[in-house]
Amino acid sequence: MTMDIHEILKKIPHRYPILLVDRVLEIKKGVSIKALKNVSINEPYFSGHFPQRPVMPGVLMIEALAQAAAILGFETLDISPDDNSLFYFAGIDGARFKRPVEPGDQLVLEVTLDRMKSGIFKFKARATVDGELAVEADLICTVRTIA
Repeated sequence: MTMDIHEILKKIPHRYPILLVDRVLEIKKGVSIKALKNVSINEPYFSGHFPQRPVMPGVLMIEALAQAAAILGFETLDISPDDNSLFYFAGIDGARFKRPVEPGDQLVLEVTLDRMKSGIFKFKARATVDGELAVEADLICTVRTIA
């Protein structure tokens, strides 16, 4: 199954300027997701990070992976986000940054569900550019009801 931007907007609550998943290439419910983030010079953070050599902040690469994980999590649970529930980070382990990501790059986000218990998800996540590892991390997330 694939998802275009219109379907992604129905699956996660993020919006500009923090929506960091442009397309889902493949999703296997309860197993894995492969998605894209097209990195453009028009991203608002590039004016300050860094003007002389624009580089995507590592924290935003992790956020892009977490958003892909959220799509996988909501699909796995067969639910959609609403005004009363959010998919939160609970932890990030083993984050490693292997190469800079620059304007014009296409970040391929690959997230695998490692385990799920009592509403807590553990994911193995990695992102590549042209087949070269850019970032990897273990992500722990949870769905929570908000007041």
